[in-house]
Amino acid sequence: MLGGGGGGGGGGEGADTTRKKKQKQLLANAMKRTSEWIFSQEIPSDVTVLAAGAKFSLHKFPLASKCGYIRKLVAEAQDADLSMITLSDIPGGAEAFELAAKFCYGINFEVSTTNIAMLRCVAEYLQMTEEYANANLVSRAEAYINEVVLKNLSSAVMVLHLCEKFLPMAEDLKIVSRCIDVIASEASTESQFGSSNQANSQGSTSPLNSQIKPVIDWWVEELIVLRIDFFQRVLIAMKGRGLKHGSLGAALMFYAQKSLRGLVRKDEHSSKSQLSSDFSLKEIFGTSKKKIEHEEEHEQRILVETIVCLLPTEKNAISVSFLCWLLRAAIYLETTVACKLELEQRIGLQLEHATLDDLLIHSFSFSGDTILDVDTVQRIVVNFLEQEKHYDLETLFLCGPNEDHFSPALIDLIRVAKLIENYLAEIAPGANLSIAKFTGLAELIPEQARTTDDGIYRAIDIYLKAHPSLNELERKKVCSVMDCQKLSREACAHAAQNERLPIQIVVQVLYFEQQRLRNAMSGTFVESEFGRPSQKIKKSGAARSVHSPHDESVVLRQENQDLKLEIAKLRLRLCDLEKDRPSMKPGM
Repeated sequence: MLGGGGGGGGGGEGADTTRKKKQKQLLANAMKRTSEWIFSQEIPSDVTVLAAGAKFSLHKFPLASKCGYIRKLVAEAQDADLSMITLSDIPGGAEAFELAAKFCYGINFEVSTTNIAMLRCVAEYLQMTEEYANANLVSRAEAYINEVVLKNLSSAVMVLHLCEKFLPMAEDLKIVSRCIDVIASEASTESQFGSSNQANSQGSTSPLNSQIKPVIDWWVEELIVLRIDFFQRVLIAMKGRGLKHGSLGAALMFYAQKSLRGLVRKDEHSSKSQLSSDFSLKEIFGTSKKKIEHEEEHEQRILVETIVCLLPTEKNAISVSFLCWLLRAAIYLETTVACKLELEQRIGLQLEHATLDDLLIHSFSFSGDTILDVDTVQRIVVNFLEQEKHYDLETLFLCGPNEDHFSPALIDLIRVAKLIENYLAEIAPGANLSIAKFTGLAELIPEQARTTDDGIYRAIDIYLKAHPSLNELERKKVCSVMDCQKLSREACAHAAQNERLPIQIVVQVLYFEQQRLRNAMSGTFVESEFGRPSQKIKKSGAARSVHSPHDESVVLRQENQDLKLEIAKLRLRLCDLEKDRPSMKPGM
């Protein structure tokens, strides 16, 4: 409980100081008795205070005895009979002034974490300092902040959250910075000695293992109420105190999911793997972009951009599924290009852990149309291959073609190759998917990662079935990304009877299958007379076993892969130019 009674003064440094304090205390006690007498005698009010639109009929003496601001107004008034005081910009409005007035009259009221920020700000506004009365509201509020609020994390978070209504005054009074320091200190200690760690298995391509499964610390749930700028300042302060990367990632993920929940819905067709017990990363943004208030959209855009800036820089410090989810949000909210490119690059760095659901990113429109964003996925794949191209192809194989003996770099390549094949099969039915985009993405798959082309063949078959109007030349272009020699017997059997394939491709499939049977019978390897449908006849060095490739073949493969990357970049650049200038005709 807090009332308006004055407290005793401490010992001074000298006799003068002691005498002044005693005089001040006597004056405060006299004012208190006068205020109580006025209140008890029900003396008619002599001033009306208009606080944020609410009228209060009060008495000048109790107010002026403790409020320096009102004392100055009374003293400076040209009209000796000042009867109206207007406080239009008082922090906290009528509620805050009512509590301050009760304090002036000596009426007790409850002080808690829910009103202390308001009390401290209104006390500052009314100048209720020790200069005008002992144990005035400023000192009483400061005592509560220091002795109660700053003693535990929950109270500090609550007060910091309520300070959002009283900016910039709460910032000037150091309430914000003091609360942030306490929160960062308490949470950092909890994080260092807690058991929350990021469980992001890197040894499997299972959707369950591609997701981050942190144990959410209790302090993370406390911080959810903060707005993004305060949340950012808390995390920056915690990073300065050695916050673990796993805890940082978990906090960002939890905050983003809770803050953006109004924009997402669960995908009924996606897997059921859960991030934690109450929310899933398999939430996607709606099939069409809903109209939201401009101010709300701006706030959410700033939120996403801030979270991206706070992401830990270490590779695999945060789930690739969450990064893809965040990229969907960035596209949906139309964040800056830099924000989206940063997410694409981060996803590319750990693409081997992504699932098909992660890459199903849509382009949103108010018309309700949804088109899978193939360009974005292509840029992500290019980012992945940019880091992989630094490996010498000879170092990719450690002992042999058995996957158990592959180097980690090649295993990642194989995983990404399978992922792209599945993605191609998923997007192939799209009516708006051009041949150039389909083949451009397929050609990015490195040859050394394609142990079989069954996945590519499946995607091609789906594409041809969904686009029956393609002519012979266009169908040959689609099939050019497939190596018939890498088809399994089952795929060859299907292709040989596939009427959608160009006749030339069917002939090649039959020829290579015949060669395979002859080789199996003779036990020797017979060099193929045909290369890939769209390429020249392969040199013998390129067709030999991958156990010991010739230096020239290694160089040619590397140059071929680099060339594909450059072509992909040029195509992406061309797409951007065509979007800027719709009248410009494609040059490729």
